[in-house]
Amino acid sequence: MIDVHRLRILRSVVTTGSVHRAAQLLGYTPSALSQHLTALSRETGLTLVERAGRGIQPTDAGRRLAAEAAEVLGAINRIDGVVEDLKSGRSGRLTMRYFASVGARWVPAVTATLLREFPDLAIELRHAELREVARTLLPDLDITVEALHPRPPVGYAALRLLEDPYLAVMVRSHRLAGADSVRMAELADEPWVDNDLPAAPCRQIPIDACAAVGYAPRFAVETHDFATALAFVRQGIGISVLPRLACRELPDELVAVPLVDPTPVRAIQVLIKEGTAGSPPMRRAVELLHGCADEERARSLLPSMIGVGA
Repeated sequence: MIDVHRLRILRSVVTTGSVHRAAQLLGYTPSALSQHLTALSRETGLTLVERAGRGIQPTDAGRRLAAEAAEVLGAINRIDGVVEDLKSGRSGRLTMRYFASVGARWVPAVTATLLREFPDLAIELRHAELREVARTLLPDLDITVEALHPRPPVGYAALRLLEDPYLAVMVRSHRLAGADSVRMAELADEPWVDNDLPAAPCRQIPIDACAAVGYAPRFAVETHDFATALAFVRQGIGISVLPRLACRELPDELVAVPLVDPTPVRAIQVLIKEGTAGSPPMRRAVELLHGCADEERARSLLPSMIGVGA
């Protein structure tokens, strides 16, 4: 049986790159910490550290074990949180996973309302959009896009919240800024500013719309978040194609124009864990998310709110 505490020590050594620094942070003497590492090597049958000059450094095996231990240690920390909840008398815990734009616009208000209405509720929030991250947590509620989960995972029910179309964002002096709409084909010769991680499902949706009319977008700048992309767009370097939900608070220098022929659209859904779906906090959370989606649909009828065609 591997000692979990010794795994934490190994993680600290690998992260800090120094036995002395890890010992300092964890409250050990270097010799005591080294003894724990030696014991962990015996438990695993692996050489986890090796001499390097006057000190020691992790081996490849030590780094690999430390990396693989991250998920286990995270799960143990969550269990520790549940224990603390029970000790302190909290009646329940709700875990919610979300992606960037709903995290900015919906999740803070939903969380604040739940904490007011259920003061004994512990809420755990996780930002996760990529498939590699999606498997590390099984939340009670997962706000996601249908492109990532075309069918609900086992043990979950899916509820569509909103169809969120994409818009072309550009400086107000751009030749297309005054249009009521822009055809996807009209962006073929434009320099694009990327705004998402390469493997993110939301990124692929407008790229597929480009492919439907026969071209691949030419990315002049690659960024991995909306705020940085908009900073480049503000300088007139290119246009960026973002979901409507991400365009609600554009800088004054920018305008967002609807896309047509075809219109890229992402479907936002919430996955609800069936085992906890009936609890009052879960039902209320779903109700609040529905309210956020309804408000977004109402706002979409007010194009001046995002500068469309202005």
